[in-house]
Amino acid sequence: METSHEVRVGDARDLSVERVDLVVTSPPYPMVEMWDDTFSAQDPAIGTALDDGEGDRAFRLMHDVLDGVWARLADVVREGGIVAVNVGDATRSMGEFQQYPNAAEITRRMRAHGFSTLPDILWRKPTNAQNKFMGSGMLPTNAYPTLEHEHILLFRNGGPREFPPSDETRYESAYFWDERNTWFSDAWEIRGRRQTLADGGRDRSGAFPFELPYRLVSMFSVYDDTVLDPFWGTGTTSLAALVAGRNSVGYERDGSLLSAFERAVTDAPALSTGVVSDRLDSQRAFAADHPTDYEADHYDFGVKTRRERRIRLYEVADVARDGRTWHAAYDPV
Repeated sequence: METSHEVRVGDARDLSVERVDLVVTSPPYPMVEMWDDTFSAQDPAIGTALDDGEGDRAFRLMHDVLDGVWARLADVVREGGIVAVNVGDATRSMGEFQQYPNAAEITRRMRAHGFSTLPDILWRKPTNAQNKFMGSGMLPTNAYPTLEHEHILLFRNGGPREFPPSDETRYESAYFWDERNTWFSDAWEIRGRRQTLADGGRDRSGAFPFELPYRLVSMFSVYDDTVLDPFWGTGTTSLAALVAGRNSVGYERDGSLLSAFERAVTDAPALSTGVVSDRLDSQRAFAADHPTDYEADHYDFGVKTRRERRIRLYEVADVARDGRTWHAAYDPV
C-alpha cells in the first residue's frame, strides 16, 4: 500500500482538489487575539472593527472569511463524506466581557451550505493554573467559568456513505470494540501526547495534538481515502493521515510552517510503529480481561465482534519526498 500527501501553499478559499472523503481541520479562532492579524490581513475591515471596539462586527466579519472555505467544501466533499472542525469559543472584553460562540456560528453556516449536523464531541483541555478563574474571583456575581474545552463539530455531506457488500478495505480499516467505546464518546480528554514529533511553530500554528486527528481519520475514513485539511498549519492532520494509511491534501497560507512537517515526516516510521504497537497491545490486554467471541484473522488475540475479525494494521516503511508531496509506503503488521 502507498499513499500521497500534498501540501499546497495558498488560500483555502481557492480549493481546487478532486473529491475528498474526509475533512479534518482547525481554523483560526475568531475573536482569539493571536489570530487578529491573520484575519485583518484578509479583510482590513476586521482590523477597523477591532480598533473601534466593535466586537460583534469583527466576529461576523471573521466568520465571513472562514465561510469562503466552508462554501468550497460543499463542492469537494464526496456524498456521505464527513467534515470534522475543531474550534473553540472565545472570551473577550470589547466594551463588555462576553463569550463569542464560534462553534454555534460555524454550525449555522455549515448547515446553510447544505451539510447535515451530526452529534459533536467536546474536547476537554483542563488547566491546573491557580489563577484560571476569570472576572471577580471569589466575589459574586461577576466571576466567570474558565473555558477548558473546545468543540469537534461533525457534519456530513448528504446521506450515509455507501460501500460494496463485504468491502475488504472497509473491514481492514475497522477499529476494535474498546477503541469504539472510547473514540465515539461525546467527551474526550486528550493531552499533547506525541506532539513533540510535530513541534516547531506550534505556538504560532495552534496545532492540535496528534491523537485528535488520528482518531478522527480512523473513525471516519478507510485505507486509501483522501483527507483534506484546508487550514493545514504544521501538518498534524497530514501526519495522522500518513500514519493511518490515508492520502491527504493540505492548504496553508504560511509556507514557513512546512519545516515543522518536514521534521515530523522524518520520524513518521517510528511514530507509526509506536501507534500500531499501542493499539495491538491495548487490544491484547482487553482480550485477556474480557470474553471474546471471535479470533482475529491476522493477530494472536480474540475480538468482541465479527466485524473486527479482518482488522489489519499497517506500519510506515518509508517516506519519499517530491517537492511538496510526500509518498509513504507501508508494511502490514
